[in-house]
Amino acid sequence: MDSILVRGNGALSGQIPIAGAKNACLTLMPATLLSEEPLTLTNAPRLSDIRTMTELLSSLGAEVTSLQEGMVIAMATHGEINHVAKYDIVRKMRASNLVLGPLLAREGRAVVSLPGGCAIGARPMDLHIQGLTALGAEIELKDGYLHALAQGGRLRGARIRLEFASVGATENILMAATLAKGTTVLDNAAREPEIVDLADCLRAMGAQIEGDGTPTITIQGVDRLHGATHRVVTDRIELGTYMLAPAMCGGEIELLGGRIDLLSAFCEKLDAAGIDVSETEAGLKVARRNGRIRAVDVTTEPFPGFPTDLQAQMMALLCLAEGTSVLEEKIFENRFMHAPELTRMGAKIEVHGGTARVTGVERLKGAPVMATDLRASVSLILAGLAAEGETRVSRVYHLDRGYEHVVAKLRGVGADIERVSET
Repeated sequence: MDSILVRGNGALSGQIPIAGAKNACLTLMPATLLSEEPLTLTNAPRLSDIRTMTELLSSLGAEVTSLQEGMVIAMATHGEINHVAKYDIVRKMRASNLVLGPLLAREGRAVVSLPGGCAIGARPMDLHIQGLTALGAEIELKDGYLHALAQGGRLRGARIRLEFASVGATENILMAATLAKGTTVLDNAAREPEIVDLADCLRAMGAQIEGDGTPTITIQGVDRLHGATHRVVTDRIELGTYMLAPAMCGGEIELLGGRIDLLSAFCEKLDAAGIDVSETEAGLKVARRNGRIRAVDVTTEPFPGFPTDLQAQMMALLCLAEGTSVLEEKIFENRFMHAPELTRMGAKIEVHGGTARVTGVERLKGAPVMATDLRASVSLILAGLAAEGETRVSRVYHLDRGYEHVVAKLRGVGADIERVSET
C-alpha cells in the first residue's frame, strides 16, 4: 500500500493546471445510456473513479474507449443493454447509483445495487426513489438491490419537490425525465455547477431543459436523444484544494482554468482569512497577504454556499490561523474524521457533533497520519506542506479517486513531496 511523504519546504510558486471535474464526469458518463448514438467527453479527469464508472458502464453493454491519455472518453450504447448493475462494481463508488435513472428511462427497468463510496455519512437513496416513483416507477428493495420498473414501460412527467436539494437525486431525476412522456417540473433542485454541466450536455443531445442552476428545473420529455461531444467543466474542488496550498505555505500560484464563479462562497472566506484571489487570462492567482492567516467561521451548505468537499482542506488552513474558528458541517454527519489526524500534527481541534472548534497554532509539526476519506487525505497533504519536518500520509488510495497527478502538480510549484510504496 502506498504512502505520501511531505516535507515542509517553504513558499510555493508556479502554475497548476486544474482537471475536469470528477463529480461532473461521473454524472455525464451514465448519460450515454440514454442514447444509441455516441457521446464523447473531453477534458475528462484521469482518476480511479472514472475507471470504476467505465467498468460499470461496460458491464451494462456500453462501449467505452479512453483516448488522449484518458482526457477524452468516447462512449456508445447501441447494442443490447444489461439492466443489472452488480454490487461488486457499485460498492466501490457512490456515483454508481446514477445509472438508475438512465436505465429506467431507456429500458423501462433497472436493478441497481445500493452504492458505496467514502464513509462520510449515510447518504440514503430515499430522494432518488421518491423522485423516480413520482415519474411512474415501481421500486422495491430486495437483497441489497433496488428493483425498478416503469409502469407501462415508459416514465411519465410529474411535478416533484425534493425535501433536500440533493445533487445525486437531482441528477438521476433530470436524466430520467429527458425521455419521460410529458413535462417534469423539479422543485428545490440542486444548483451545483455539475448540474448545469449535465444539463448542457443533455441539451447538446437533444433534451429540452430549462432552469438548471435555479431551484426549479423544467424538462419536456422527448422520444429519443442523439449523440454529442461535450467538454467537462473545471473541477471546483481540485481548484479550491490547490488554492489553499500558497495560502498555507506562502508564495503565489496560478491555477490554470480556475473560475471564481465556481467557488464564490469559498473565495469570500479566503478573503476574510487574508488570502488574495485574482483573475488572470489563464485562470486564478492566489497569494497570502502579509502576516498570519485570520480565523473565520465556516458553515457547509449546498451550492452556492461553502462546499462540504472543501471543509477538510479549509480546516487544515485554519489550524494555522490567528484566533479561533468554528466549522459547522451541515451536509454529512460524519465528516470530521480528519480532525484527530490534524491533532497528531499539533493542531488544536475540539469536535462536538457537527461542529468543530479550531484554535490556530503558529506551526504544525510533521507526523505519521492516516487518510480516512478522499478529501481528508488531501487536507493532510496540505498540512504536511506547511508543517515542520516530515509527514507520512498513509492509505492514500482514497486520493486516487479524486486527484490526478497530485504529487507531480505540487512538485511543479516547489513542494517537497513523493509517493512511496510500503512493503
